[in-house]
Amino acid sequence: MIPLPDKQLVGTRFGRSLHTYRRSAFIQRSMAMELVDMIGLAGMPTHIARVLEVGAGSAILTSALLATRSVGLYFANDLVEGSREFVMRAVDGRAVGECRFLTGDIETLSPLPGELDLVISNATVQWLHDLRAFFGRMASSILPGGLLAFSTFGTGNMREIAHLEGVSLPYLTLSEIGALASEGFEPVFVSEQERRIEFSSPEAVLHHIRETGVNGVAGRSWTMARYRQFLDRYRESFSTGGGVSLTYHPICCCFRRRPA
Repeated sequence: MIPLPDKQLVGTRFGRSLHTYRRSAFIQRSMAMELVDMIGLAGMPTHIARVLEVGAGSAILTSALLATRSVGLYFANDLVEGSREFVMRAVDGRAVGECRFLTGDIETLSPLPGELDLVISNATVQWLHDLRAFFGRMASSILPGGLLAFSTFGTGNMREIAHLEGVSLPYLTLSEIGALASEGFEPVFVSEQERRIEFSSPEAVLHHIRETGVNGVAGRSWTMARYRQFLDRYRESFSTGGGVSLTYHPICCCFRRRPA
């Protein structure tokens, strides 16, 4: 059975990586831009009255959204309190009437903001324990006709690490995600792709993972011998012409809240 993410570990690792995430999370940055494009194509106006961002992190998505939209009331949520600084910096100088930062786990956060026109989230929902319940909570907070736009990762994500270590997040397929959301939402736009990124060495892969905080699955403790064995096995199994590969499987979704 695939273990659920350890949220305490997730919070600790993302807290440590907040200052390096923006420069290293190039896949997540492209996902954020795609979400902003999707809501535009879905008809989201240039001024949005009430927005909730889930998992704001180092505010990559915050910056991308506010570069194209003005917002009356912007709610930004993250498990990590340190995210507040990044969000407030991204909001500063933008056309935002008011910004409120909500620290905590979105699955238990109460009360949730209501009468929302948009909930948006980048590379976060894969960390949740009960995605169906999350969609239900969002449906109760979004106005009929409003949008839920989010990105996550599919079953092929970081398959190299899963192969070598035998641990992975409980990733879902796009069809599984759609089925979980179907009671409250209808799909407007969805996309998925697999991107095979080349790094110079296994050490560079691990450095990238540390700088983005993306490994929230507890595995065995690392010894020097095990570390060296991991590097050797990675080179043997996933070498490319110029280094080694790491696979990302981004999924982007834009759903519309069904009529009440």
